[in-house]
Amino acid sequence: MNRIDRLTAIVTQLQSKRLTKAEEIARRFSVSLRTVYRDMRALDEAGIPIIGEAGHGYSLVEGYRLPPVMFTQEEARAFLVAEKIFEKVTDKGSSDHFRSAMLKIKAVLRTAEKDRLEELSPLVEVIRMRNQLQAGKKSEFLQSILNSLSNKNLIEIIYTTFEEEKTAKRIIEPVGVYYSFEQWYLIAWCRLRNDYRNFRIDRIQELQILDKNYRTDSHPKLKDFLDQVRHTENLTQIEIFVPTSSEKYIREQKYNHGFVTEKWTESGIEMTFVTSSMEGFIRWMLMMADKIKIISPPEAKARMRELIEEIMGNL
Repeated sequence: MNRIDRLTAIVTQLQSKRLTKAEEIARRFSVSLRTVYRDMRALDEAGIPIIGEAGHGYSLVEGYRLPPVMFTQEEARAFLVAEKIFEKVTDKGSSDHFRSAMLKIKAVLRTAEKDRLEELSPLVEVIRMRNQLQAGKKSEFLQSILNSLSNKNLIEIIYTTFEEEKTAKRIIEPVGVYYSFEQWYLIAWCRLRNDYRNFRIDRIQELQILDKNYRTDSHPKLKDFLDQVRHTENLTQIEIFVPTSSEKYIREQKYNHGFVTEKWTESGIEMTFVTSSMEGFIRWMLMMADKIKIISPPEAKARMRELIEEIMGNL
């Protein structure tokens, strides 16, 4: 990227948030902090009203906006791919909003670029299992949760647990949402359990935003919470052996089941996983029971035998 393009991109980045640190700009463009400072001086000399706050970052004078910039072909294609993915992994409300934003993006494209996107669109598809958040009354749950996070409103939910399949009413204080293992999750302080809980959003049966607000200063940031969970969660390490010829059947799925490391040998691969649900892991392994071998721990081996015996008894 030449310097003119970088300077234009920096102004666009400054318009995207209230404060932008020099380190963020340096990371994005793979340049030194000294180069960032030179670029900022150049923009200031060009009449761009930049405010530099020592120890905080840079911002633009309130109300200053550059006219819409044109997107490159690569950026336009990236938007198209993002749209295809977004409508498959999120709720209907978010998909509708993203689609509306895409129309505004396409409105500033040149005619030739619009034509290319129209031709490319039917050639790109994302296939995944049915998205529970796209249908019925759950279609607005994610949007409601995002609104609650923005406005600091308590949420009342009717939730069904996965293991015990028990349904109960909860009053919760949302901390954040994240997407993992093909599902959306909500981290929140549960007033019923008087502790933090991880709720799978598609298992919420009913959701209502309450008028009462809650304080957020006592809650950890979402990233800090997830880091803490990784260290304190009751995790089990499981080692398995997979023949080389069968590795392809779990090559992609292994990342959704706590894959850590693998060691290749002449006869196959020794894989190590760390999981919070040994039961769920073993049931996943059943699909490869004729090929894989559980190395450790002993309780994982025993549970696999029990399930196989139950299957044989049902035949």
